[in-house]
Amino acid sequence: MTDQGLDAYDAFQEGARLLASAEPRAAVSALERARDLEPDKGSVRETLARAYFQAGRYSAATDEFERAVELDPTNDYAHFGLALCLLRTGQRVEARGHLRLAVAMRPLDLYRETLARLANEL
Repeated sequence: MTDQGLDAYDAFQEGARLLASAEPRAAVSALERARDLEPDKGSVRETLARAYFQAGRYSAATDEFERAVELDPTNDYAHFGLALCLLRTGQRVEARGHLRLAVAMRPLDLYRETLARLANEL
């Protein structure tokens, strides 16, 4: 592993730890570093998106979830997270499409319940 890869890994681990400790704003800094060093790592993009979302930065979270979906279209959680961001920004129809994909890929109760609530609102 290169020094850059190790730095990205360390930054990712630190960001993930901070996010798990309910410190999303602190996690963002470490995860942005990891993203800048490894821009094509879907796991970094998804985790950074989660940190942005938890920090209330929905536009930034949307961008990162979109990139995570581009990198791995089969990432059910990235579709779910993107849908949550779209819901927060009033884009309900767009959110429904991503929720449907998440449910189709992995029919978790959380995904199905969120989709059902949205269907009742539309």
